[in-house]
Amino acid sequence: MSFTQIGILYAIREIARGLFEIPGGVFADAVGRKKSLLLAFTAYLISFLTFYVSDNFWLFTVAFLLYAFGDAFRTGTHKAMIMTYLSMRDWSEYKVDYYGHTRSWSQIGSALSAVLAGFIVLITHEYRLAFLISIIPYVLELINLSLYPKYLDKPPGQKPGRKFLAQIRQTSKDFVISVQNRAVWRSIISLSAYTGYYKASKDYIQPLIQVFALSLPLFINQTSIQREAILIGVIYFFLYMSTSFIARRSGRWIRKQKSVQSAMLISLMSGAFLGLLSGVFILIGYNILAIALFMGIYMFENLRKPIGIGQIAKNTDQKVLASALSVESQAETLFAAMFALILGFLIDKTSLGLGIIIVSALAMLIPFVASLFNTGKHMH
Repeated sequence: MSFTQIGILYAIREIARGLFEIPGGVFADAVGRKKSLLLAFTAYLISFLTFYVSDNFWLFTVAFLLYAFGDAFRTGTHKAMIMTYLSMRDWSEYKVDYYGHTRSWSQIGSALSAVLAGFIVLITHEYRLAFLISIIPYVLELINLSLYPKYLDKPPGQKPGRKFLAQIRQTSKDFVISVQNRAVWRSIISLSAYTGYYKASKDYIQPLIQVFALSLPLFINQTSIQREAILIGVIYFFLYMSTSFIARRSGRWIRKQKSVQSAMLISLMSGAFLGLLSGVFILIGYNILAIALFMGIYMFENLRKPIGIGQIAKNTDQKVLASALSVESQAETLFAAMFALILGFLIDKTSLGLGIIIVSALAMLIPFVASLFNTGKHMH
């Protein structure tokens, strides 16, 4: 497929996730957060089966749509459960550290899966089997979710026994009131803009690694696919172990900054600037430096994510936190869809390096949009 088609698939995933996000958050807050997560992981499983059998653009579209549904019903919901858990134990002051550690373990999982996926491709000579094997941990996670305590299913303060439609109406009303707070919107835009940029650009490190792998005088007895798989597995392993280290220290880092707002601004500008520099080095042919700088995009995403989530949780009513975090995910989706379409088009029309430079420059303009929400407590 062309880079434009890949960009369209990414945009379809993000737009579909955007359409599902807020209904998914309201469903979780009104009907049950455990139920929402079980539904999400079922969608993931069907998506992976579809990826395994896909061999054309339209089948991949179906797989991406199922994946988007799963993401929409999972992302804000699980974060809301974590924040509710901390709130119920009077541990809210540790929310950045706690979520940072949670994200750190997630990155370790990604590191191990990168090695495993590389090994699978090395043995089988194809990528599709990785999707089939991914079903195993997702089934285990379904079992894990079913064992979550019942008190995490519903947000604190929700009246028991209320009928389904009445609960949906009340949750929707509470949600509308909550998101009128300017502080919530400022946090949402600041967090989601960079995450959207990260999501749209992060996988373009793979073409860089592929070119780099074929230029190295290593594993010359292996096929090109096997050589790529080995290097991709190794680089992603070290990449995710590094992001795990960064996420674990986000709480410590934020305490050294003047304010949350300045920390979020510094990290956004720094990450996008490293992306821009990576694009420059791609253009002049220094792929190893380009890969190293590109990793900075991942680093700053994992540094700032726990801080941003903690800030949204601080400014939002716990009863509708899953819904509010779904708005944040939807904003991520809109930014990611925009960046994905622009990036795919630019790479096809110009080059990978120039596409990364332009999109990184666009990401650096986002703080000027967020500054529109700098004054006043409520939107009028």
